[in-house]
Amino acid sequence: MSSIDGSGLRRRPAGETTVALPSGAAMPILGQGSWGMGEDRREADEEAAALAAGLDLGLSLIDTAEMYGEGGAEQVVGAAIRGRRDGVFLVSKVYPHNAGRAAAVAACERSLRRLGTDRIDLYLLHWQGSAPYAETIEAFEQLRAAGKVVDWGVSNFDLDDLEDWGREDEGRTATDQVCYSLGARGIEWDLLPWCQDRGLPVMAYSPLGQGRLLDDPGLGGVARRHGVAPATVALAWLLTRQGVVAIPKSSRIDRLREHRQALDLVLDEADLAALDRAFPPPRRKLPLAIL
Repeated sequence: MSSIDGSGLRRRPAGETTVALPSGAAMPILGQGSWGMGEDRREADEEAAALAAGLDLGLSLIDTAEMYGEGGAEQVVGAAIRGRRDGVFLVSKVYPHNAGRAAAVAACERSLRRLGTDRIDLYLLHWQGSAPYAETIEAFEQLRAAGKVVDWGVSNFDLDDLEDWGREDEGRTATDQVCYSLGARGIEWDLLPWCQDRGLPVMAYSPLGQGRLLDDPGLGGVARRHGVAPATVALAWLLTRQGVVAIPKSSRIDRLREHRQALDLVLDEADLAALDRAFPPPRRKLPLAIL
């Protein structure tokens, strides 16, 4: 069973490597991001090879979006998963300007072609736009009924946004993907507890603060104590939170190994206290961090 930490947040049970979506589907708690990939065709083969290497290490969740490289990242992901699709949990996102009833269906079908697959495990509205939520949800349900999407959700939604969305979704939303890391803990004030209370997983993008966290002396001290890289500690800290999934991005195999080690690292109370001193939790409501 999960426990409650000093901030009132639920902790993940030891040994858990997946989180259950509201549909019952299992999503890995640690995966790979692809933001920044697919922007230069000369680097596409190397980027696909890096994602494939991550899959070899057991990082079977890959997150992408039609926005990344204007479809280029989806093509890179498609190359990485070719011949091994059934072993991958695939996430992609639709632009807000493509989130209308017919437009979202067409956008998803374009993503499927670029990814070289017949289905997306989790399809997200990338951020709020002008399309009515009811239209987007209707399109997502149409895609789900057709087997092109298994689950769907949102990204970059703060608590008030989720509450507005929830008036239309009838409890079918599978996740909220937001910026969350040691250096961006604002969601712990209200959004994360709200999601935990409702069994709604939270996907943490930019979980290493785009690398800015890694030179912090407090983080470095915990890393030295365990003989691991600072990135491993930063990810392991996120994974102590019940229902949180982390999607770091790297094109380097040594960094991917550091990421994978986070699944095996156990942080104790002294470690968590040291990280709280280095990166204090929020003391008031903060604007949602968005990159």
